[in-house]
Amino acid sequence: MSTQRWHGHATSRVAALAGCTALVLTLTAATAQARPGHHHPRDTARQTLPANDGWAAHGTGTTGGSAADAEHVYTVSTWAEFRAALDADGDAPRIIKVRGTIDAVSEGCEAFAAPGYDFDAYLEKYAPESWGMETDLSDEPDASPEGLRRASAARQDQAIKADIPADTTIIGVGRNAGIKGASLQIKGVDNVIVRNLTLESPVDCFPQWDPTDGDKGNWNSEYDSAVVHGSTHVWLDHNTFTDGEHPDSEAPTHFGMLYQQHDGQLDIVKGADHVTASWNVFTEHDKTILIGNSDSESTAAGDRGHLRATFHHNLFEGLVERAPRVRFGQVDVYNNHFVAGEGYSYSFGVGKESQLVAEHNAFTLPRGVSPAKVLKRWNDSPVTAAHNRVNGRSVDLIAAHNAENPDTPLRSGAGWTPTLRTKVLPAWAVPFVVDHGAGAGRLR
Repeated sequence: MSTQRWHGHATSRVAALAGCTALVLTLTAATAQARPGHHHPRDTARQTLPANDGWAAHGTGTTGGSAADAEHVYTVSTWAEFRAALDADGDAPRIIKVRGTIDAVSEGCEAFAAPGYDFDAYLEKYAPESWGMETDLSDEPDASPEGLRRASAARQDQAIKADIPADTTIIGVGRNAGIKGASLQIKGVDNVIVRNLTLESPVDCFPQWDPTDGDKGNWNSEYDSAVVHGSTHVWLDHNTFTDGEHPDSEAPTHFGMLYQQHDGQLDIVKGADHVTASWNVFTEHDKTILIGNSDSESTAAGDRGHLRATFHHNLFEGLVERAPRVRFGQVDVYNNHFVAGEGYSYSFGVGKESQLVAEHNAFTLPRGVSPAKVLKRWNDSPVTAAHNRVNGRSVDLIAAHNAENPDTPLRSGAGWTPTLRTKVLPAWAVPFVVDHGAGAGRLR
């Protein structure tokens, strides 16, 4: 090899390495700029939502329990301690630090079963060949298998739901903090922060069979990992939402249908407002995020003008649908990475009177899965979907949907422009930044 030729290759290699280094430095800097909390106290438990960081920054902003005095800072490592900290007297701001993994169902489903409940008897009584498919179970008496199921379900409901007070921060300590089998109820309160927790989806021990649900009947379950119900100023940051040890893939089949023991991972419903979900991982789930729970006019009256939420720098991986499904709200979804897997149905559900803005997101779809599946029209509501990339290429998601669904086209233009945003990254940079920064254990 001549000296001249060797120098040429060396120069090229140096240039390539310099380019890669510059790219990494650029993305690292972008991650730092996009991450919240860098101009807040070193104690992450007292950090507050930065200004302009999504809808939860609107108005008074979201500070959680950052102002808590020493008497209202709790460190808990059991479900009983966690609930006691939530129920402690007074309405002063509080910080609850979760150490290790708390299990709300440590004694198993059997601990909730009402005397006399027997699942085999339930299956025998309501088998389609004997019960039929035209009558639901709502009128079954208390002593029936369905009545005993209801009583058992009520026991679980009482045991695993945790009501979160106003002015509260719940934060995991270190890299391995989490809560299993619980449903966090952020209901009718203002100013809540939940950070750095692995939230393993609660398993409904007693799903109900409804033979009238669809053509084949269905098993219906309760309990979301977190519910924002009529609450305002809620920040969910650096959490991991997962089905964990109980994926749907391992669930049995009864009456020819999946024995579904999961509901959602995050619901924002009943007039909830001003919510920011940032740097979370949502993984291994079917019906993931629901914003607005009904099309009914009675529900709509309380939802119109509310349900405003922002999702940014989240990783949505291995999900089936609802990431999110939206009714009514002005919902801003930017700089998220969506990685589809087996069973993928759609990401964004465009529902009644929704005003969804989905921009600067990255999608990784398996071979053979069309970008037309990213958007699903449930209702004729306009949507803004610009500057998104699918498998490394810029794609007009609305045009892709309309090309394959000419009878149910989507209209472009959600009718509003988001202003409450952190630094917006180009979509090409999103997979690197989000995949390396999102989820529990990665809070800095």
